[in-house]
Amino acid sequence: MQIELLAPAKNKEIGIAAIDCGADAVYIAGPAFGAREAAGNPVDDIRQLADYAHRFSAKVYATVNTIIYEEELDEARKLIRELWEAGVDAIIVQDLAVAMMDLPPIELHASTQSAIRTPEQAAMLASLGFTRLILERQLSLEEIRKIRAAVGCELEFFVHGALCVSYSGNCYLSQYLSGRSANRGSCIQACRSHYDLVNAEGRVLVKDTPLLSLKDYKLDDSIGALADAGICSFKIEGRLKNASYVKNVVRHYRRVIDDFCAQSGGKYSKSSSGAIVGGFAPSCHDSFNRGFTPLLMGRGGKESSTQGGVSTGWHSGESTKSIGSFVGTVKEVRGKWVTIETSCGLANGDGLLFISDNGMSVGMRADVAEGSRVLLKDTDRIKPGQKVWRNFNIKFEKSLETDMPRRQIDADVAFSPASVVATDEDGFRVELKLSGDYPPAIQKEKAAENIRQQLSKHSGIYSFHCTSVDESDLRFYSAARLNALRRELAEALEEARLNDLAQRRIHHRTPGAVLKTERGAIDYKGNCANSLARKCLSELGFSEIGEAYELRPVKGAELMRSRYCIRRELGLCLKNPKGAAERGPLFLLNNGCRLALTFDCKRCEMIVHL
Repeated sequence: MQIELLAPAKNKEIGIAAIDCGADAVYIAGPAFGAREAAGNPVDDIRQLADYAHRFSAKVYATVNTIIYEEELDEARKLIRELWEAGVDAIIVQDLAVAMMDLPPIELHASTQSAIRTPEQAAMLASLGFTRLILERQLSLEEIRKIRAAVGCELEFFVHGALCVSYSGNCYLSQYLSGRSANRGSCIQACRSHYDLVNAEGRVLVKDTPLLSLKDYKLDDSIGALADAGICSFKIEGRLKNASYVKNVVRHYRRVIDDFCAQSGGKYSKSSSGAIVGGFAPSCHDSFNRGFTPLLMGRGGKESSTQGGVSTGWHSGESTKSIGSFVGTVKEVRGKWVTIETSCGLANGDGLLFISDNGMSVGMRADVAEGSRVLLKDTDRIKPGQKVWRNFNIKFEKSLETDMPRRQIDADVAFSPASVVATDEDGFRVELKLSGDYPPAIQKEKAAENIRQQLSKHSGIYSFHCTSVDESDLRFYSAARLNALRRELAEALEEARLNDLAQRRIHHRTPGAVLKTERGAIDYKGNCANSLARKCLSELGFSEIGEAYELRPVKGAELMRSRYCIRRELGLCLKNPKGAAERGPLFLLNNGCRLALTFDCKRCEMIVHL
């Protein structure tokens, strides 16, 4: 079974860097309808990215994953056709209208914005012809297994990056507060804001804290379990992240997945071509992170203190800033100099985060670093005993810029006086006939060794290995001729690879039979914003189809539903004595806005509403 490492691309350059560092596929937004409006790209840039990715049999997926308004249907249909013509391998969508459109033969992937978290929801989407479902992040392994048993299409799951506190696609907090919809790509990230938590009497239980902010996801220890549960694509979040973040995280997960495949006894393999050689050593903790959590992928799907060094507490703490990697503890403060108990080598320009026992943090840049001492501009809030984290490692960042790995495809070469045959690691084979008048080799052994040496080098994306030389009627070939021959082999192999891909892309996307569904069987809370989506839902058997919240805000509607629970995180779960003493309603306050919290304890879910 082939498994895929899927990386984010804010732009063409980051997408190419992700491929170079080992991504099997990248996902990128076109000029419109992407769920990150700040990450749009011209179609021509996506064409260039697809051309580059396809050289390594890697894929490019384009996000068209906002809800689509009625007047935008033709524009969306036109864009999808342009993306298909640009070489995109699949479209990631949220709006069910796309499944009803007259489209070219391109695969459709159901976005995580579709909030796929039950077998019934998964089966509904699979019946519409979606070839892949991108599952909700707040799922356990057992829930993934049940979805796997219900559908035959591919399943994709996030394994790293920032987390939405709400079920994806079902969050209307940004729309309510600002008129900017997360389902339209313009989320204001209200979950990262600071709130007071108060009870019904107005007593403040927690003050000025980002209570809805989660740590980042990190599931490198769960790749094997997820693969065995039926996940084929492992996705990194981050279409707004910079190049250094993407390169570092992709390189880390490439190593993890390669090790897993190597130990699987041939059961699993990567889905693209080429080995990643040389370059920087990755370190996830040295790229942006708010601390890490495995969510429900903890032991047995339940919370525990730590797993693989990753805290299973979900809340990001007092700050939503990046904390980076742990450095040590403040030992002494003398004027502007701070001595840190650490074994890390600090450098001028490092970014440091000092965190006190109550969670308050202070960020500083090290103007001068001398061993374990750093000179700071301001030390008024730095105290002995504070924990120190490095959220910007200047030496590591420079290595990401200057020490990139090389991606190469291995190919064997067999040489004879009549022709040269090259066969790459995927079985693509080309043969070049030798023509011309070349003098007989006087010293055959030396001539054969020269052929082996010149044909066992790099050309383009290929690393050639001359495995045999037929020494009968051996001729003398200059180094220039052999080098040119090697380049010709590389060009011919690449052409064969791309021709094969072009043939495989000429197929027809055949939607599955639309299933009649009992309305009560699916808790559908999709965002219906156009006539095609309503038609789709009607054919699926839904009789009551409401409009999207963005079009018709409903008074008292849920603004957010989540498996993250503030009560549980603060030790106020109603199942323990401390929580039972504070049984009444709870509210979040921010700048005059009052949000109510209710708790569906049977499902272990928290709801945010007006």
